[in-house]
Amino acid sequence: MTHDDTAARSLAHWSEAGRSEMEAFYALAIEDYRQLALALDWPAVLGAVAHPGWRLLDVACGSGKFPSALLRYCDLSDLPEVAYDLLDPSAFSIAEARGQLRPPFRAARELESTLQDLPKDAGPYDVVWATHALYALPPDQLDDAAGRFVGAVREGGIGLVAHATEASHYLAFDAAFRAGIRERTPYLTAEQVRDALASHGAQVQTQTLRYTSGTADRRTAEGFLQRCAFDDSVTLDEMESAPVVGDYLARCRTDDGGYVFEHEVLLLRF
Repeated sequence: MTHDDTAARSLAHWSEAGRSEMEAFYALAIEDYRQLALALDWPAVLGAVAHPGWRLLDVACGSGKFPSALLRYCDLSDLPEVAYDLLDPSAFSIAEARGQLRPPFRAARELESTLQDLPKDAGPYDVVWATHALYALPPDQLDDAAGRFVGAVREGGIGLVAHATEASHYLAFDAAFRAGIRERTPYLTAEQVRDALASHGAQVQTQTLRYTSGTADRRTAEGFLQRCAFDDSVTLDEMESAPVVGDYLARCRTDDGGYVFEHEVLLLRF
């Protein structure tokens, strides 16, 4: 096992070939972004740093579900247009996220890169955010990545990270999957990300979000869990019968045979 095995597996799944699995994942994970969109007065938060010519960096932009949720649930019409830079090691993800942007978000630079390799000439930005984006970051590169994140925020700007805690489904399932099916580099926890940002001088404010997501459809549950593991070689039946992860999934079962997953997310702001 190498330190970048999880990162490589994650990157491989951000592709056209993984679209059906991605769509099954977002059938449930879309709730993550709705909760974030409702968690703050985003017009006020963004309005506090907005100005003509302001800039925003979306770290590990994925499929653009967060800006899409903001546009759906928040009235951003009073904000001036913002140059929205897209950072991701996957060209597929950058294209997906770019397609979700609407005013006041204007697609600007496309940076096909990891956070830790963010070019030194990128930024500084008025806003830098990473929403459910840093799980597969190699642990031995977290310090460099946190330094680049903090350094990319201009003085007086805002940095935002949304990430699941070690008690949340994404981390609990990852631990169970690794123990019962296949060992690999663990996902990062929100606590690790928070501490890494603080070590680079960020004065981090923390807000905790708790909610559930679920489905009664086994095919959707299977695709969601495969994406949680970035491993589509293991079926839901195999997960349910495996040691450790089978016990975890049994605790998530509903009386009608469906699944409900419990989430605890830290919204980190500095």
